[in-house]
Amino acid sequence: MNNALNQKAFWILTAGSLMLAITLGIRHAFGVFLVPMSIDNGWGRETFGFAIALQNLIWGLSQPVVGHYADKLGAKPVMLVGGLLYALGLFGMATGHSSTMLIISSGFLIGIGLAGTTFPVIFGAISRVVPAEKRSFALGVSMSIGSLGQFVLLPLSIVLLDYQGWSYSLMMLCVLSLFILPLSFIFSASKNNSSNTKNVTHSTPFVLKSALNSRAFQLLCLGFFVCGFHVLFIATHLPGYLTSHGLSAMSGSIALALIGLFNIFGSYFAGVLGGRYAKPKLLSAIYFSRMIAIVFLLAIPLSEITVYLFAAMMGLLWLSTVPLTNGIVASLFGVEHMAMLGGIVFLSHQVGAFLGGWLGGSIYDLNGSYDLAWFIAIGLALFAAAVNLPIKEEAHHWDEHHG
Repeated sequence: MNNALNQKAFWILTAGSLMLAITLGIRHAFGVFLVPMSIDNGWGRETFGFAIALQNLIWGLSQPVVGHYADKLGAKPVMLVGGLLYALGLFGMATGHSSTMLIISSGFLIGIGLAGTTFPVIFGAISRVVPAEKRSFALGVSMSIGSLGQFVLLPLSIVLLDYQGWSYSLMMLCVLSLFILPLSFIFSASKNNSSNTKNVTHSTPFVLKSALNSRAFQLLCLGFFVCGFHVLFIATHLPGYLTSHGLSAMSGSIALALIGLFNIFGSYFAGVLGGRYAKPKLLSAIYFSRMIAIVFLLAIPLSEITVYLFAAMMGLLWLSTVPLTNGIVASLFGVEHMAMLGGIVFLSHQVGAFLGGWLGGSIYDLNGSYDLAWFIAIGLALFAAAVNLPIKEEAHHWDEHHG
């Protein structure tokens, strides 16, 4: 029985990691399409920035609902629908030339597709089949393999873009996204009935109310808001920031690739350290270190070397917050409703992402500079470092009279 569980856990961990590599790898490459798509279609940078920002907002708004159904029905049907929507959205991006089509395809379709094929749903499925003492490590491994997809698919997208243009490149990414569908079938038995889950029967409204009234949960959401702002602002606007300062477009592409590369190691070690040390303290250290990295970028004369050093530093801190944050959710509330509660925390992340993506383009269009956006990112990093410190990883006390 234990051997069967271990085998099941291995395949779910493998399939989930590969799915993250595809979904996050494709998403990480969107920044390199900002300039060519904007030029060819006569858009300002705010148009593309708004579409990507909306994608993240839709992703976040749909994530708790999608997570709820994954908790109740299992991950497989949610992933199948999410994978189809993701592919359809990429097809729309590749073939459409209006801002309306960009918003529908990139904003709505891909946004909902990501909700069904990324962190909360996958981490919820993994957490149910992995022993609690190995959970942080498993989530770190999954996140690091997902980060490998970011490192691989970004240069691949650039090669395709240079070869046949942005439309062809997006069409090839659409084909790649279809591999999500067969991977989802491995999750057929991963719904909330594993031996790793306690038989608790709290209702969904009760669980939501309890989580939203938890101070630790509130602080976790506030910190993850900042993570979203940082990630989408940098991923979407770093290439444009560099070209506006006289560096080549290739410098921005290499910087994003380095972020993906070093993110592999950052995510893995975050998972390892999260099993040994207090995860809230680790999160606080990560956000404070992001502040140092951004100050370094702005304070040191800009060159390819300084940009690549910044990318390496930021890569180590990039998505290392994800396994730690989801691990805290599991520590606080268990795994029965993890996809839904993780989805709520992720909603906060995506509200921050929306602001990071949209404000970045808006500030640039208004001022011809990204400086104000960078200063906001610095202040938010200090805020996130502060709000994570008081969080305690103590299991939530459920009021049985209201369960």
